[in-house]
Amino acid sequence: MTGLQQHYGPWALIAGASEGTGRAFAERLAAQGYKLILLARREAPLAGLATELSARYDTECLWASVDLADADAADRIAALCGDREVGLFIANAGADPHGTHFLDSDIDNWMALVGRNVMTLMRLCHFLGRAMRARGRGGIILVGSGACYGGAPGLGVYAGSKAFDLCLGEALWAELQPHGVDVLNLILGRTDTPELRRFLTSRGAALPADLALPDDVARVGLERLPHGPVHHWGLADEEQGYAPQSAAARRARILAVAQAMRDLQGADA
Repeated sequence: MTGLQQHYGPWALIAGASEGTGRAFAERLAAQGYKLILLARREAPLAGLATELSARYDTECLWASVDLADADAADRIAALCGDREVGLFIANAGADPHGTHFLDSDIDNWMALVGRNVMTLMRLCHFLGRAMRARGRGGIILVGSGACYGGAPGLGVYAGSKAFDLCLGEALWAELQPHGVDVLNLILGRTDTPELRRFLTSRGAALPADLALPDDVARVGLERLPHGPVHHWGLADEEQGYAPQSAAARRARILAVAQAMRDLQGADA
């Protein structure tokens, strides 16, 4: 068992695993000896990936076709996990396939996006995080987007859901850090994924030249996991860049707030 597996293994659960960054995480972890639980909506590519990784790396791969927007999605995933020791959770699902203004899409589409990005993600963090805390080790990567820092036309619900994930992830980092569990919000910009290519094709738009590559995203995400709660893609820890604050500044703010809360609780005791 590798050092990474000793702290974040032996099982990794990847939501949104069938293609793009999720597939890159799965391939990288399988190569390091992880056992995998792979989730996505589309059954055929997911089953194919599980078969491929099992054969290539001689590892165990479970998979399930699950729409994370479904109300019972978290319960189904918990049943699939069973008593397996899931030491790493990568929440990679949740892109917005609509790309429309809020009022120009059916409300059910936005409800599904919130279910996928907020409700099911929160339940999985609760279910898996409790087990990690009890074991005193584990890791959670919430793959986010720079949209989390503000609304924009056509991004209202998506940006709001990613803002929720960011705040939840930062709080989990502060709460779980004393228990040996690492949490990282991996904030991405534009990444070369099949989903993005399909969206651009549907709009007749050209592929930008400055896209991040999925394998690089997976590599950096795993490298930065011990240094949460935030990593901004393409920026150093102390560099603000496109974000309102640098990752280092956000970390310092959270620690300061946590200390202030401890001081207040001490004063009331």
